[in-house]
Amino acid sequence: MKKKILISALCYFLICSLIIMSVYAAPSDSLHWFIKRNKGGIPLFPPEADQVSEYNGYFIDSRVTEESKRIYLTFDAGYENGNVEKILNALKEENVPAAFFLLDNIILKNTDLVLRMADEGHLVCNHTKNHKNLCRSAKDEIERNLTALEKIYEEKTGRQMSPYFRFPEGAYSMDALKCVNDLGYKTIFWSFAYDDWDEGRQSSPEKALKKVIENTHNGAVMLFHPTSSTNAEIFPRLIKEWKAMGYSFGTLDELTLQN
Repeated sequence: MKKKILISALCYFLICSLIIMSVYAAPSDSLHWFIKRNKGGIPLFPPEADQVSEYNGYFIDSRVTEESKRIYLTFDAGYENGNVEKILNALKEENVPAAFFLLDNIILKNTDLVLRMADEGHLVCNHTKNHKNLCRSAKDEIERNLTALEKIYEEKTGRQMSPYFRFPEGAYSMDALKCVNDLGYKTIFWSFAYDDWDEGRQSSPEKALKKVIENTHNGAVMLFHPTSSTNAEIFPRLIKEWKAMGYSFGTLDELTLQN
C-alpha cells in the first residue's frame, strides 16, 4: 500500500514538474519584438536586442549623427486595396526609397504593382508566404515557407527577391532568427511602428501625423502598412515634413552595410 502511494506521489510530482517546465519554457522560445517609445529620442529596446544583432537582426542605425539625419522606411503588405498605389505615388513624387515586405497574395494578384515597386528602386522583401508564425517551426518548415515566396516572386516577375526578412507581427524565436540568418537573410525589425494595420479602426490623419512626427528619431527603421487609408492620405505631407526636419532616406542595403 505504501509503495502504491509512493509511486502515485512520484507520478504526481513528475506531472507537475512537466507542467511547470512547459509554462516557464514558453517565453524563452517565443518572443515578440516590442519597444518603448521615447518621443524624438532613441526608444528602449527589449533585453534580447543585442542577441538579435548577433544573428543579423537590424532595428536602428546607430551610426548616424546629427549632421547626417537618416531614416529608413519599410512597409508590410499582404494585399492591395487602392492605398498601396497611393503610397507608391507619394514615394515617387518625392524620390524616396523604401522596402516592401510582401506576402504571396499581393504578388499573385497585383504583379504589376509589385513590379512597379522594383522598377522604381524599392526593395521587395520576404514576409513569409502566408503570414505564418514561425516561432516554433522546424528549420525545414521555415526554409520551405521562405523559399516558396521566393519562387512565386521569381515566377511572376522574373526578379530575385532582396535578402531581407521580417517576422509576421514581430513574433520570433532565437532559433527561428538563427535559421533565417543561415538561409542568407537579414532580419529587419523596427524602432517605430503604430497601430495602422486595422482598416476598420484608423486614426484621424492629424492624430496619425502628430504621432509619427513626434516619434521620429535619427536612424529610425519605421514600419508602416501601406493598406492604411490614413497613411495613404498623410504620406505626401509626411515626407515633406521629414525633409523639412532635415531627414534623408536610406535603404536597407545601407542600413546593413558593415563598417
